[in-house]
Amino acid sequence: MTVRETIRRETPNLTASERKIANAVLADYPYGALQTIQELAERSGVSAPSITRFVSKIGFAGYQEFQRQLIGELREGSRSPLDLKATERLSRSDFVADYARRSAAIVSSMASAVSQEQFDRIVALLSDQSRAVFLLGGRISDTIARLLSQHLRQIRPRIHHLPANQEDWPDHVMSMRRQDVVVLFDFRRYQPDIAKLAERVAVNRRATVILVTDKWMSPIARHSDHVVALPIENDTAWDTALCAVAFIEALIVKVSEADWPSTKARIETWETVRLSPPTMKNGDGTDA
Repeated sequence: MTVRETIRRETPNLTASERKIANAVLADYPYGALQTIQELAERSGVSAPSITRFVSKIGFAGYQEFQRQLIGELREGSRSPLDLKATERLSRSDFVADYARRSAAIVSSMASAVSQEQFDRIVALLSDQSRAVFLLGGRISDTIARLLSQHLRQIRPRIHHLPANQEDWPDHVMSMRRQDVVVLFDFRRYQPDIAKLAERVAVNRRATVILVTDKWMSPIARHSDHVVALPIENDTAWDTALCAVAFIEALIVKVSEADWPSTKARIETWETVRLSPPTMKNGDGTDA
């Protein structure tokens, strides 16, 4: 369990002062708690002894142990396939069946990673056609962003997938308005260029930023309004995208249902203007 998850679990048991500390830590996680205890106390508006009691209450022997856990999480976020290979645990004799069982367990765990309330808020943002939606992912995760953008385009207008070339980003950023939504995908190992883009969007355009990441948290979380932290570990050298795909498929279903008559009309129109609409073939090869 990460420090973030531990704090959220213990939130109902915290005093008012301890909640101030928790909020300060989570607001700039994990970097906010890598300061000295005096700096965190000043930022939280509490005393240094209050922070000592807080870290003890959530299960740490002291502030140093608390920080060591956070540093360990940062290291986890930078692990490569070569690092992960050393800890691989899969059956070699029954690989496919073992992999399928692990995959099913990972997808099942997604329910505890994404609350229904958080999911509903994101669906509401993506369904609001007064908001333009901009999407982008990292070197690998951009394929997931593209899958979501392709489906959203069929459901509603004003969906923009940012190009891979950074030199083309300013044109898109300049068109963003405060009510618009930017959906970013970034899993370990995180991409600094997308984090810089998120910062510019948050500071200069004030658009709503939705981040889809893993439990170790992309630095983009510092500039995000909504953070979805999904399971990605499957005990192989390669992190899994199963939960990310399942999550966006769930979004696609609910966004399309938010205004089904509008979605239906758009898909029908979409089909009529396609250059090569699909056709059914008779047994003799002629169009049905």
